[in-house]
Amino acid sequence: QVQLVESGGGLVQPGGSLRLSCAASGSFFRVYTMAWYRQAPGNQRELVASITPAGTTGYAGSVKARFTISRDNAKNTIYLQMNSLKPEDTAVYYCNQRRSTGDVWGQGTQVTVSS
Repeated sequence: QVQLVESGGGLVQPGGSLRLSCAASGSFFRVYTMAWYRQAPGNQRELVASITPAGTTGYAGSVKARFTISRDNAKNTIYLQMNSLKPEDTAVYYCNQRRSTGDVWGQGTQVTVSS
């Protein structure tokens, strides 16, 4: 059973930075596309960033140039470096692994941007 465990969330002031981590259990981590999603209260879950096995990245327009997704296959971990944070970035952030048998989700980590 694959498990994804997020960490690194918290409270930060506008303009600040946070780095989220997602550690995956199980085998063959390197063959899967991984992604970060977020969900704010009252909103649908939205894709924030993704990274393919080859390292190709994609970003939502609202976070481009501020967020960076990366992966360390030796550690079965992905990261989301978030800079220049805004109050509208406040949400629960979820790690996602895309499998042909169905996506796997982490439990989420809260990010709150507020002064």
